[in-house]
Amino acid sequence: MSDKEAIPEIQMTEKVSSNEGVTLEWDESDEKRIRNRMDVRIVPTVFALYLMCFIDRANIGNARIQGMATDLHLTGFRFNWALTIFYFSYIAVEIPSNILLKYIGGRFYLPSLVIAFGLISMCGAFVTTHTGLFVLRFFLGLAEGGMMPGIAYYLSCFYRKNELLFRMGIYITGATMAGAFGGLLAAALSPIPTWGVASMKIHAWRNIFFFEGLFTLLIAGLGMLILPSKPDACKFLTERDRWIAIERINREHKESAYEPTTPNHVRRAIFNINNLICALGFFSINITVQSFSLFLPTILVNLGWTQLKTQLYSVPPYIVACIYAIGIARVSDVYKRRGIFIIGGTVVSMVGYIMLVTVKTNSLKYFAVFLACIGAFPQGPAFLAWGLNNAAGTSVRAVSSGFIVALGSAGAIVATWSYLEKDKPNFYRGHYINIGAQVVACVLACVGIWYTKWENRQREAGKRDHRSAGLTDREKIALGFRNPEFRYCH
Repeated sequence: MSDKEAIPEIQMTEKVSSNEGVTLEWDESDEKRIRNRMDVRIVPTVFALYLMCFIDRANIGNARIQGMATDLHLTGFRFNWALTIFYFSYIAVEIPSNILLKYIGGRFYLPSLVIAFGLISMCGAFVTTHTGLFVLRFFLGLAEGGMMPGIAYYLSCFYRKNELLFRMGIYITGATMAGAFGGLLAAALSPIPTWGVASMKIHAWRNIFFFEGLFTLLIAGLGMLILPSKPDACKFLTERDRWIAIERINREHKESAYEPTTPNHVRRAIFNINNLICALGFFSINITVQSFSLFLPTILVNLGWTQLKTQLYSVPPYIVACIYAIGIARVSDVYKRRGIFIIGGTVVSMVGYIMLVTVKTNSLKYFAVFLACIGAFPQGPAFLAWGLNNAAGTSVRAVSSGFIVALGSAGAIVATWSYLEKDKPNFYRGHYINIGAQVVACVLACVGIWYTKWENRQREAGKRDHRSAGLTDREKIALGFRNPEFRYCH
């Protein structure tokens, strides 16, 4: 379909009437004030929501070593299947969920997802068979699938390209901190004395599911009270500031915030070289991030440590990775570069996994865990932000976010089968898989840098000007990232 065909009616951004004494232009001090006010409301809230999302997803690893594997007879590959089933439903809902989010708004949609997976997590306390666990994980995937791409798209509606990764880095470190909090919560909750009715006693690993699900519901309620739906609905901003908040995004992306979503937007988001590179990169990174989160307790307990020591020692790598990831995200935003920082992260992570294969002492293996973690965890947000930075048009960004995370999440299916019971205590197979995943991510980042620089040169040389020749302003807006004036981030 050509760019002139089937261009939907686009409602241009609503301007504030000048007879109300409101100035339509702004300067950096205005943007800074607005950005700071949005930061206070939005960033901590989405961080807390995603923190609970990842805790409820990954607590199965902590529950496993607290007796769940014995109680539910998770012999053979049953535990791996419980992990895998989650991602079948998780992947399926990501793009549809983001389209729903675009129409419903983040204030109610995102916290509603959190309420859903909080209730499902609580139900995990009452599972009595491995089949019940499979069913529960399937529905948990349905509820959680929209969270990561949803929050990423939501933030891209409020923040410029060079502001986005830092905020995404903060909220996605919820996944990193979930590992830390998950270990601490498991150590604190599992010793709670047995309670409940005679037919269903809650103890040990069941406490982990029940109370973490309960905490999730409380956080979701706060989210509904705090989050705005979109920039021009921020009640904590003045009328002029609300206009600036949405117009600054429209101008940077050459878009309108009110465009309807059409099949053409879906095709542009999916059949897009930059998005394919970012999605495949996210796939590779997710192999490492998810396998690390799900199997770190298993890897550490096979060093001969006790259950309590394992839970506590699983915390520090996540804390260090969290601080490192936020710092890298900030530097990446300052320099407006994505690919080079991904390449650096893959090298650090590769060194960590190579050490896990080659070194013999527990202290060096534990140090290698830190390297593997800090190298891998910043890369997922970087690939996702890279894709969103280079997707113009709110509809294309919504679908792009869902597509990148959906394809990338398939890497988690590989992750669930990377560390098998038969490979303990050294788990060489899993470590080699992660080394390979980091190599692929590194190559993809190099290709992404080359492609975006090459395409920018083509546009600067006027070789894409024919796309906008003879078009009206509305038709130029509909071009999105194909607009000759649009420049890719690399």
